[in-house]
Amino acid sequence: MLGFVTLSTYLAQIGTQELELPLVSLSSDLAIALMITVDLDRTFIDEAGRQLADTLKHLDVDVVVTIATMGIPVAISVATALGHEQYLVLHKTPKIHLSDALVESLISITTATEQHLYLDRARQDLVRGQRVAILDDVISTGASVGAALRLVRRAGATVVAIGVLATEGATWRSALDDDAVLVRALGALPLFRPDGQGGVVEDWVG
Repeated sequence: MLGFVTLSTYLAQIGTQELELPLVSLSSDLAIALMITVDLDRTFIDEAGRQLADTLKHLDVDVVVTIATMGIPVAISVATALGHEQYLVLHKTPKIHLSDALVESLISITTATEQHLYLDRARQDLVRGQRVAILDDVISTGASVGAALRLVRRAGATVVAIGVLATEGATWRSALDDDAVLVRALGALPLFRPDGQGGVVEDWVG
């Protein structure tokens, strides 16, 4: 389990809204602006979802797919704004109904060990042959979104967009390779590195 240490805060611009995020240390040389979407005001999430949906409307998205847990509030708000009755959640824990799931491995920036992403085969028909947008809160290393891309494509979907509230750094671009052009984001966050004087400096590359 990673031990988070709050350093200060960072004022992020997410679409037309501002959001003050705590800066937390992940290691001796890396800190991030931590966005916990399940703790954000519903008003903020609903407006962000509406704005993100506006960037997707011209793509004729049939289904939105998200990654548990932080992507779920984003998916609910975007699906509502698009007029969709359903959305698909890719899980990170092997729940009882996922014993026969499609599985992909990943390691995210906020976890120290390998995780797995599960797509319930009973829900596969929801995305098979459909135009899909993958939604998440933040894309940083691209590991979670990359696993989601592989899963929904194995399930027979065509991915037309990757929608996030914010990008973080730039590592995700090389990780996603040609799929990086699919990303639609309302904002951008840097990573943070020690400045050698007890503070941090913004890192937009790492």
